Amino acid sequence: MLRRVFVSSLLLFTLSAVAADAPALWSGKVRRILDENCVKCHGVLEQKAGLELDTPEMVLKGGEEGAVVTPGKPEQSALFTSLDKGAETHMPPKKQLSDADRAAVKEWIAALPAAPVAAAAPKPKQARQFASGEEAINTLIAEGWARAGVKPAAPLGEAAWCRRVYLDLAGRIPTQAELAAFLAAPQRDALIDKLLSSPEYAVRMRELWDTFLMGRLPRGNPDGRRKGSGWWTFLEKAFKDNRPWNEVVYDVLCARPENAPDRKGASWFLFERKNDFQKIAEAVAPVVYGTKIDCAQCHDHPLAREIKQAHYWGLVSAFNRSKNVDASTAVAESAVGGFMNFTNLKKESQPAVVTLLTGRTLPEVWPNAGSDTQEKDNPDLYEDPKAPVRVPKYSRREAFAEAATQDNPLLARAFVNRMWAALTGRGIVNPPDEINERNTPSHPELLDWLAQDFASHRYDTRRVVREIVRSRVYALGASDAAPELFTGMVERPLSAEQLARSWRIALGLPPADDEFRRQVITAMPDVLPKEYNATFQQAQFLSGSPTMTALLQAAQGGVITRLAALPDAASRIREAFQAVYGRTPDADEIAQAAAFLNANAAHPAEATRDLLWALLTSAEFLAMP
Repeated sequence: MLRRVFVSSLLLFTLSAVAADAPALWSGKVRRILDENCVKCHGVLEQKAGLELDTPEMVLKGGEEGAVVTPGKPEQSALFTSLDKGAETHMPPKKQLSDADRAAVKEWIAALPAAPVAAAAPKPKQARQFASGEEAINTLIAEGWARAGVKPAAPLGEAAWCRRVYLDLAGRIPTQAELAAFLAAPQRDALIDKLLSSPEYAVRMRELWDTFLMGRLPRGNPDGRRKGSGWWTFLEKAFKDNRPWNEVVYDVLCARPENAPDRKGASWFLFERKNDFQKIAEAVAPVVYGTKIDCAQCHDHPLAREIKQAHYWGLVSAFNRSKNVDASTAVAESAVGGFMNFTNLKKESQPAVVTLLTGRTLPEVWPNAGSDTQEKDNPDLYEDPKAPVRVPKYSRREAFAEAATQDNPLLARAFVNRMWAALTGRGIVNPPDEINERNTPSHPELLDWLAQDFASHRYDTRRVVREIVRSRVYALGASDAAPELFTGMVERPLSAEQLARSWRIALGLPPADDEFRRQVITAMPDVLPKEYNATFQQAQFLSGSPTMTALLQAAQGGVITRLAALPDAASRIREAFQAVYGRTPDADEIAQAAAFLNANAAHPAEATRDLLWALLTSAEFLAMP
């Protein structure tokens, strides 16, 4: 099972008051510096001079020439002095670290206790009990604020909160009528439950998880065959029926929808990857383990020590008996073959057995060398030899699917962390698809509690979403504090699907338009980008694309005509802001917009259209409130 190895390594020391910040300095600054500049030559893959610098305990262990760190004394520590420009043995070679990076290393060494002593093994910590996920979130996040000495941002007003929850759960902004109805009787829990039971919620979750599981398709074909194959229907029905997440993942990995016709489309996860078993393995790992394993293809993971090359090739072997069936979306599986070896950097050959990241290995008898007895593909090895798509009596794929979804605590952590990131803008472990020893949770107790609660309630996905959006954290405004403290909502751009529907609603048009949605997807942001940087293509799309021009033309006889007919500029401005932002404009906004409208008073319809265009493409509209 994945554990936070850095936390366990800290048990090597009894930290004095002067060393209280050493762990935070390591995880917040020093680890990144060493990972980027030193670990390639002094880490898991290579240990020049017998020195490894990827964990605190390995740094303190030193190398062939002795210690490189004297705790509390950076000026006597080779790890620090070798970073100076004039050092006799300068590190890293051919590169000079910035003053800030060198200062961080110095600060960390100074913070280490001068005389570490072995600490007694801690007693197992009993999990705290909370009445609900909402209570657990509120309590544990508030404790984090107290430890860091920070205060949360002010909560959102009712209108902004309503807009946020509609975007997250329905994938669109509320209509003016929906917003007015909520403000007349602002019952937040009632609105959450209403949205969670709506068809729009299932579509919104499908959009998220289609991207998480499959990624975006090429710009010229944003839907691919996912709709026609039944994949979208499968996902939507799973969220509509609130099916246990472990069952959904089992269906995806097992890929046998013929056993349950209402789950047609589940096989598309494998089918779309066209028998590329490495692509399949790399897509499966974040779902069942919560972390990518791509870096372990040629060697053990260079940074996350718990991820081995055997895990990568074991996951490949779980699916390498599979094969797409022509003229269908079925994925067949052979009862024989698929026995393979992998070679590490030392040119050592090892068998690729199905080994999970939890430590569990699936038992399977390999054929004896030189014998082909087990390799004969005879009909007796299948449940029904005459079936169009035969199912092996022993299915390696099915055995892995069962192991990954029945006795795997990482599955729950992966889902909870992803949903937390989707609803707050940042994972408790960040990036949200890299839960490994290099990325420690900002709130480990909270992640553990939510994952255990999720699993104990039969992987109830709707319960997880409900508890997060009911929490105090979800209702906070923006904050300038470190994002991992969750003192406020992390800024996040709307997805293309959210924008497409919300633009149409703001203009009084029906939200659903498949062609418009596809055009927006070709230009606008991905879901949960690690770093969002607006592109020139996006700017072109927003400022002068035929798609946006056609959208405004579609509203010409409706909202634009209605606003242009209002008696004065101030009235038009107030109505436009209400339609687009769900709020009233402030004095400066009124003044600027009025100046524009009055300057174009001879063409009121065109001026109103351009005002709406400016509001619809503004930073405020393009981001979550």
